[in-house]
Amino acid sequence: VPFEVRVLYRDARLVVVDKPHFLASVPSGRYLRETALVRLRRDLDLPTLSPLHRLDRETAGVMLFCVDPACRGAYQALFQARQVDKVYEAVAPVVDGLTFPLVRRSRLRACTGRFTMEEVEGAPNSETHIQLTARCAGGLGLYRLRPATGRKHQLRAHMSALGMPILHDTLYPETHRPAVENYERPLQLLARAIRFRDPFSGRVRCFQSERWLDADASRQGDGC
Repeated sequence: VPFEVRVLYRDARLVVVDKPHFLASVPSGRYLRETALVRLRRDLDLPTLSPLHRLDRETAGVMLFCVDPACRGAYQALFQARQVDKVYEAVAPVVDGLTFPLVRRSRLRACTGRFTMEEVEGAPNSETHIQLTARCAGGLGLYRLRPATGRKHQLRAHMSALGMPILHDTLYPETHRPAVENYERPLQLLARAIRFRDPFSGRVRCFQSERWLDADASRQGDGC
């Protein structure tokens, strides 16, 4: 994968990076060596480095890793208690008839025999807050997404279900993955910022991606 993992911050407990599109977060399936975790362990000489959460391979942006295994539980507890505020940006079509901001709640489950998720009847297990922040050329808009839950492909599935699939999504609403990776058409989804109160220092920490989506309006983003 011809893109670098940028280190945004590093101390004795945390490493915060800006993951590029197309790079898997951790080894899985056919992506074993070309992953953010393997690269960081090697380049930073941190063999015990471990991820505190994950981003889809197609999604770019802010991702947290823990340096000290003794501290990992305290940070992971923040994610489990939903005390980590995550802000994403996405470029997708503008759909007439929708009023923003809106909240999408639904029950997501894995599609049988497929890598994707689908909405089904039943009690909601996923929630995303969606705001249209700017209109772009070609009938597209820049959206700010705040997931209240962390289901697999949640943002992609929710945007698609609303009739506005994220630009260059090869899985939603239908799977059409190319035989050869097209690095010029990255999924227009970015983990813009992450914010939490550090369980050790008590300070509010906020980290922002230095990457941008294709739409010029995304340069107005302010995740914190």
